[in-house]
Amino acid sequence: MSFYHEHILPHLIALTCSQPQIMKKRSQVVPAAEGRVLEVGFGSGTNLEFYDPVRVERLFALEPSKGMRRKARDAVDKSPLEIEWLDLPGEEIPLDDASVDTVVLTYTACTIPDVEAALAQMRRVLKPGGKLLFSEHGRAPDPGVAKWQRRIEPVWKPIAGGCHLTRKPDALIAQAGFRIARMEEGYLPKSPKFAAYNYAGAAVPA
Repeated sequence: MSFYHEHILPHLIALTCSQPQIMKKRSQVVPAAEGRVLEVGFGSGTNLEFYDPVRVERLFALEPSKGMRRKARDAVDKSPLEIEWLDLPGEEIPLDDASVDTVVLTYTACTIPDVEAALAQMRRVLKPGGKLLFSEHGRAPDPGVAKWQRRIEPVWKPIAGGCHLTRKPDALIAQAGFRIARMEEGYLPKSPKFAAYNYAGAAVPA
């Protein structure tokens, strides 16, 4: 990993992904987590304040970036949750089949190199009666915005930690063997449109 990715990018991502409009989406999704929870792309621990410690038995925090884990240290130390670090990428979730009740995926699917493999892993570790809670940005339905997303993406990815602007999270989730149980989509306010189209909701094993 370069100096930029380990020491600068974590701060930029933490700042960007904790803007009020994004925190509002997190607050609408994360509190539904319960039981044994796997958060893929734990980052700097931005979601911790939204977990209900009464409902969450254990939180598996999957985060491959040392820089992000370092930045999350204070938030983890202050959290009442029982947290276990998993320092592997989403494509290699080191948990048993059908071993978690909830998977949380927030503003992470855009950056996972092999997102199809990662979603298949999430489906594998989720119990039959479990749920995937998600809030992700992605491809806009408006042709003009989508065109600019395609143009900007090659430049955007290297500076934004591999973030893809043109992925369609709901389609990827469905292709991985989930059924979308509920979803809201639309542009986040006060955000550049090329990165602001948001998909948020819950999915269950199909």
